[in-house]
Amino acid sequence: MIGIPAAAQNQNAKLANEYYQQGEFDKALELYQDLDKNKSAIPLIHANYLQLLIEKESYNAAEKYLNRVMKYFPNNLQYKVDLAFFFHTTNKSDHFEKYIHNLQKQFGDNQYQLSALAQNFVARQLYDVGLLFYEKARKANGRFAAFALDMAAIHRLKNDKAAMTREYINYAEGNPANISYVKNLFQNILTEPEDQEYLEQTLIEKIQKNPEQTLYADLLIWLELQRKNFYAAFLQARALDRRNQQPGDESMRIARIAFDNKSWDDASDIFEYVIKTYPDSYNYATARRLLIRSQENKIKSEFPVDENAIRLLVQEYAALQQELGINPTTLEARRNQALLHAFYLDEMDTAIAILDFVISNRRSPKSLIAESKLDLGDIYLLTEQPWESTLLYSQVEKSHKESPLAYEAKLRNARLNYFTGNFALAKSHLDILKLATTRTISNDAIALSMLISDNTAFDSTDQVMQSFAFAELLIFRNQHEEARSVLNTILEENPGHSITDEIFWLQAKMDLQAGAYQQAIDKLDEIINGYGYDILSDDAHFQKGMIVQDYLKEDEQATAIFTDFLQKHPGSRHAAEARMRIRNMRGDLIN
Repeated sequence: MIGIPAAAQNQNAKLANEYYQQGEFDKALELYQDLDKNKSAIPLIHANYLQLLIEKESYNAAEKYLNRVMKYFPNNLQYKVDLAFFFHTTNKSDHFEKYIHNLQKQFGDNQYQLSALAQNFVARQLYDVGLLFYEKARKANGRFAAFALDMAAIHRLKNDKAAMTREYINYAEGNPANISYVKNLFQNILTEPEDQEYLEQTLIEKIQKNPEQTLYADLLIWLELQRKNFYAAFLQARALDRRNQQPGDESMRIARIAFDNKSWDDASDIFEYVIKTYPDSYNYATARRLLIRSQENKIKSEFPVDENAIRLLVQEYAALQQELGINPTTLEARRNQALLHAFYLDEMDTAIAILDFVISNRRSPKSLIAESKLDLGDIYLLTEQPWESTLLYSQVEKSHKESPLAYEAKLRNARLNYFTGNFALAKSHLDILKLATTRTISNDAIALSMLISDNTAFDSTDQVMQSFAFAELLIFRNQHEEARSVLNTILEENPGHSITDEIFWLQAKMDLQAGAYQQAIDKLDEIINGYGYDILSDDAHFQKGMIVQDYLKEDEQATAIFTDFLQKHPGSRHAAEARMRIRNMRGDLIN
């Protein structure tokens, strides 16, 4: 007897909810009113029925219904929150405030029920009330970090990033193991400069109040690295080294990050600090070598390259070995020295002698020997001995199978075959390297493979591509005038050829290296204006902005170029750096 009415009741509740979902509210309301006095039907119809009564402004009926529900289910927290929601929705502020006050008194210091109420208030979008109950639950719990993630999520929904930031810091404070999770959240959420500045000020204040707590310094270092404020990160790292009695370990980490991001001045300053402060530590030798490398990279990035500055670097590398003797660090420095002799001073015999010394020295690590062999192969290519080059590349490929060094060796063999016009063999190497685990090698392989494919498809003789590859070999050998002559001949004899934009790109690079900045810009404009659809278009556009900013020192013009670049190439791999450059020029970020 009971089962039949219950089944019918369930069927009617299902039908009523279907009417509600389909917008047939009068039919739904009629069925709901038949069901609302049946206790067992309430859970089936409650949410839709209450919403329907409120939408129809049947407030008296809604309040009577809720009071009846509260009698049926006096311990159901969701229904308690729904009554508060009703008071709030119908602007019964006095009832609402009194009811909230009574709820707080009723549940006293029961943190579980208080937090459950808070969750339900948040579900009803009563965020401030949810926070109020979480605060009370936190007090009952006794831990300052209790419910921090829940409260941070509410502040995020309210777009109150300052309060959200404080709660995430609370969460990390509660358990330092959570710091990586918090960093990931901040990276995704705090994207605007003002949000990052607030986090910075908050952390600085906490460091001042709690100088022994390393958590805040760790977060601040992370923040400054995100903003590429490497020196600011170093200031905190320096303090951590002192506090932890480390001989510059954290400072060296920041210096390496600055180095990897091509911030040569910051890297140099930090390496110099480690050298002066910890002269007897295990970091000294590495800091000395990387200081010279930082200075070298800066000199090589300023066009035209100053030969006298290169000679001073050579002396620095030689002095390093005299000071520290022969060890893996100084042997690595000697390798760097050899490359300067070969590629910047045209002193091939000296370069070859140094690399032979590194390769044959028993103190050289296997990886350094392999890298030196690759370098030596490049030098033989400079001296027009390609067979010696391919022999050395192949040695490394065989001795370091399936490693990044092997892939690099295969890439250099592919490049050699490209230079010498053996495009089929070059592509066979490149097709394998497209799947290389190292992204840089894979990208380089894809780019060279596409260059060959795109410019030989309609040329059965490969004559134009042969000439272009030879011009690239001349550039590799620093024979720029000869390369210019070859490239100009290609342009004159093959107007409109698909290789034209690539020629402009090479010419722009040579002009930049020669310090002819406006000529480089003119060549890049040829690509931007005439080949906007091409793969080089975004590279050319970004490079133009970089030249205007870094070499012509015209920030306003550079900002306009980068802004235009972002509008035309929002998905470019250069987009993030373009935004950073714009912010720096506008002063949006603290440097």
